Amino acid sequence: MEKAYKLVISEKPSVGKSIAAVLGANERKDGYFMGSGYIVSWCFGHLAELAEAAAYDEKYAKWRYNDLPILPESWQYSVARDKAKQLALLNTLMHREDVSEVVNACDAGREGESIFRTVYMLNKCDKPMKRLWISSMEDTAIRKGFETLKDGSAYDNLYASALCRSKADWLVGINSTRLFSVLYHRTLNVGRVVSPTLALIVQREAEIDAFKPEPFYTVTLGLPGFDAGSERMKNKPEAESLQKACGSQMAVVKVVERKDKSEKPPALYDLTTLQRDANRILGFTAQQTLEYLQSLYEKKLCTYPRTDSRYLTSDMADGLPALVSNVAAAMPKVEGVPIRVNATQVINDKKVSDHHAVIPTANFKEAALTGLPAGERAVLELVALRLLCAVVQSYEYTETAVTLECAGHSFSAKGRTVMNPGWRALMEAHYSGKGENETSDAAKALPPVDEGQTFTVHSAAVKEGKTTPPKHYTEDTLLSAMEVAGAKEMPEDAERKGLGTPATRAAILEKLVATGFVERKKSKKTASLIPTHAGISLITVLPEQLQSPLMTAEWEHRLKEIERGEEFPETFMQGIRDMVCELVKTYKTVLGADVLFPSGRAVVGKCPRCGSDVTESKKGYFCERNDCHFGLWRDNRFLAAKKINLTKKMAETLLKDGKTYASGIFSEKTGKTYDAYIVLEDDGTKTAYRLEFERGKANGKQYS
Repeated sequence: MEKAYKLVISEKPSVGKSIAAVLGANERKDGYFMGSGYIVSWCFGHLAELAEAAAYDEKYAKWRYNDLPILPESWQYSVARDKAKQLALLNTLMHREDVSEVVNACDAGREGESIFRTVYMLNKCDKPMKRLWISSMEDTAIRKGFETLKDGSAYDNLYASALCRSKADWLVGINSTRLFSVLYHRTLNVGRVVSPTLALIVQREAEIDAFKPEPFYTVTLGLPGFDAGSERMKNKPEAESLQKACGSQMAVVKVVERKDKSEKPPALYDLTTLQRDANRILGFTAQQTLEYLQSLYEKKLCTYPRTDSRYLTSDMADGLPALVSNVAAAMPKVEGVPIRVNATQVINDKKVSDHHAVIPTANFKEAALTGLPAGERAVLELVALRLLCAVVQSYEYTETAVTLECAGHSFSAKGRTVMNPGWRALMEAHYSGKGENETSDAAKALPPVDEGQTFTVHSAAVKEGKTTPPKHYTEDTLLSAMEVAGAKEMPEDAERKGLGTPATRAAILEKLVATGFVERKKSKKTASLIPTHAGISLITVLPEQLQSPLMTAEWEHRLKEIERGEEFPETFMQGIRDMVCELVKTYKTVLGADVLFPSGRAVVGKCPRCGSDVTESKKGYFCERNDCHFGLWRDNRFLAAKKINLTKKMAETLLKDGKTYASGIFSEKTGKTYDAYIVLEDDGTKTAYRLEFERGKANGKQYS
């Protein structure tokens, strides 16, 4: 009997190589490994994606309003030329007679499921399908995963969710982009998640522009061992008067409040919180952090990156102390800081869905750190430090709040005494000397203070300040805003809220920058995200439904319900189709769009119909106003017959004077040339030319 093989398909060659090594498939072939009863091959990310609109009908190659909406009844896929060979190889491998089953070893998530299923479907494979679902690329995790393979059908709903997401993005993206591009005569990329994210940035910019700073004044008293400040005052003379009055007075302690407080350790990282910290502390973009993390995952140094959980599962509790000890030993800067592991702080099965939090693997060692590229090392150190912080004691302190009276006014001071540095001790140790430590106490300890005690005022000073506007979004703060966008209006038990998913948010930000709607303005380490004129203009003309975070958050929630089998994919998709149809049917262009979307082309004159600018393009000279169709075409039949080239200078004169002088005009009757005026005639709907001779004779006219 011929030996049977299990065909294993991973998402990337590097992952396939790691899996093959664990399985003992050591025989290298062209595009796959073979051995020990396994054939291990791979995709290159998405080998096939939903086809462009023109694949459904040649007419869609041109963007026309009358062709909208585009609603495919049966979906088609396209394969990039550089990926066709690998897709064909997988087809061959899937249909080998000695292959008994196919194992989906693509990344354990929505996109990984979509990548494999698309290949499985396009190659019309009907062999039994199994699913490898792991959160780490460690050898032990791979072995355990293959010992506990699940039936592929258990993830049918996950695939349905992925398919709905990609089809919905296609329908909204294709139709909306074409609709607004055609109506406003320039390419305007519109997306289900991209547009609401842009709206957040534009809204923040509007808030900053509308903000008017207001001055305020405080009086600070210099007292033995500490300072005390007054409430804010809007009037400077009032503050100066209080300053004078306090200079010759004593300050009397009226109230002393002491409270024991604590700060719990931070939770472990999910992808979004890691991207936020990497942006704030290291200056990395969300995309850079994801790329570094993916590489670390493939190097078996950290667990699965695209997670939305910040907790671990109960089966990991026993191995946690050894992992923490291993990580601490590889981080010499925290040497000497006591670490007592409290696993209960990071274990919560209910808050782990597909994958647990991002943590280092058992392969984490100092030697591995030193051999990494700088970016990967910095990210891995963040992940390692967060694990150590998350499992130790809370930061505990006593806060003392003092209220004093001087010259009939109240002054206040705060201080804190650290009782147990807890997790903050690790932060202090790691960042010592780096200038990046955000853990140092803003309020220092106050000297002993009792009610009724008096202090001599050493000094009194007026300090001037101004109210500050909201800050521009950074990737840190925008990722946070995307995570909670629309959350207030969502059900409390909604598993997925906000804009996008942890796996997609980085790509969304990069797309906004690439399409010219947002630009990064760097200051020190981090960059502010600033909307461009084009970005602001796009949000100005978009209807509420396409820029509403709530709608997109609701869609993400419903996609999660499809994943759980709680909603029918058909119902979701019908809602998308209905929305697209309604949008195309009812949307009207915004007045003044010529101001919002200037072409940037050279102005040659004013439009005789509406008075707007006429600008030069390849095909002629046209009015910039969207609803005005005035134009002087270069290939006009009348001018072509006369062999006249309509130059920019001639167009300028026509628009200014209504006629322009031309020499060398060709006569179709005689074959000779002559000189005459070309006169422009426009009746509001059609443009015409006629010839006018110096003796007053005319030679007909022809409509363009």
